[in-house]
Amino acid sequence: MPDRGTDRILVVEDDRAVTRVVSAALRNRGYSVQSVTTGEAALVAAEKEGPDVVVLDLGLPDIDGVDVCRRLRAWSTVPIIVVTAEGAHERKVLALDEGADDYVTKPFSMPELLARIRVALRHRRALRVVDQTVLEVGDLVIDLPRHAVTVGGRQVDLSPKEFALLSLMARHAGKVLTHRSLLEQVWGPEAVDETQYLRVYAGQLRKKLADDPDRPRILTEAGVGYRLVDPDTSDH
Repeated sequence: MPDRGTDRILVVEDDRAVTRVVSAALRNRGYSVQSVTTGEAALVAAEKEGPDVVVLDLGLPDIDGVDVCRRLRAWSTVPIIVVTAEGAHERKVLALDEGADDYVTKPFSMPELLARIRVALRHRRALRVVDQTVLEVGDLVIDLPRHAVTVGGRQVDLSPKEFALLSLMARHAGKVLTHRSLLEQVWGPEAVDETQYLRVYAGQLRKKLADDPDRPRILTEAGVGYRLVDPDTSDH
């Protein structure tokens, strides 16, 4: 059964064997697929075709994949899922800092990639901004000017830092936010190495939001960062 036939996926991969496998699997799910082999071609295709998701290998022959992320993010909000080589942890984190939303590591399974694509599409559609002041992610509602948070209609009292951290993750629901990005935006550039802040505050938020460990809304990406999801629809 097709997932959603109108969703367009841009696959950026210079290994033609990988491209064939990925493209065939995506088409079998009803997606429209365009594939290119270089970073320059990816930037042109993204501007011309307006894909719904970009699957981007970081090891391209012309432009570094991290730079492609940076250049795409300068004008587009399209979800970017980067494909990294095993052991390329620093490049993965750098790509996320430059605007990528998610990642898979080679060798990856097609069910894993398909799940990441579904999550990217779902959260792109599910995150609603009402009058530019209210964020909704599932039953989590954040009223920015009132600094008010409810979960399933229940009011949740948060400290200013807890509110700032949760609001930042809600603005980017479904996206992996790196430790560095979260620390810099919530605590300032002088705190980018203080990862213990995040462990403490993520724990406090989970407790106050009554997170179910079996269906968490705040996910830990080990060694990378955190992401906020709607637990009722998440594939994670």
